[in-house]
Amino acid sequence: MFRKVWSFTLFMCSTAAIASTSPNSPTPPDSIPDGAAKLMAVYPQQVKGYEGGCLLMADGTRIVYDDGREKDFITMLDNSDPEDMFSMTYDRTAAVPAYLSDAGRSRCEQLFKCMYGKNAQEAQKRFTRVAWFGQQLQFTTVNGAADSLRAVARDMARHPELVKYMKQASTFYWRKVRGAQRQSAHSYGIAIDINTSLSNYWLWSNPGAGELDRLKYENRVPAEVVNIFERHGFIWGGRWYHYDTMHFEFRPEFL
Repeated sequence: MFRKVWSFTLFMCSTAAIASTSPNSPTPPDSIPDGAAKLMAVYPQQVKGYEGGCLLMADGTRIVYDDGREKDFITMLDNSDPEDMFSMTYDRTAAVPAYLSDAGRSRCEQLFKCMYGKNAQEAQKRFTRVAWFGQQLQFTTVNGAADSLRAVARDMARHPELVKYMKQASTFYWRKVRGAQRQSAHSYGIAIDINTSLSNYWLWSNPGAGELDRLKYENRVPAEVVNIFERHGFIWGGRWYHYDTMHFEFRPEFL
């Protein structure tokens, strides 16, 4: 069980939003939760501050940071608040991910839709094309994601032996995660799947397995591919217990 201390955060956030038109005193830096501070640091054009238990977004939206609810693993994945996203550590040292270690697999849908687009049409208005080893891929310009993917391509091109892993890549697809209720990161134009013929996925290797089952881990993606992506702000689905080794996602808050 992922346990959380109940608070009056939701009340505080909504109250602060309607209390007055006069500016409120900013939250002292030492009382800003670590996760909120990370989001403010890596997404400064989108997450403008923290006040009254809420993230303050550039468009004026206030997002409750911690809803105070106690959640099991699957509920946390499908109904994540920003605080939930940091309930697990992105482990770059483990050869095989620990049981249920899925840092980055949960996303606060309100936060991501506020940053990247509430629907496919809105998201696509913020896209650009990125040249990718013979392909032109759609990727969002928000938070510098497309520029980061271009930097990955430049570094990867210096390693001809790795180029075969970059072929047949895919990015944008507005959809739910397979078998779940949460939106896929591909919906926002912040994720890329590299060559599936050289990749592994937890359900391919463990047919019929459930989220809480013990899984056999498999991977064929070289460490240098992962290092290059992570250097430019992308987390790797191969570091998840529910591994998806083709998947790289722009999430610099974990790196």
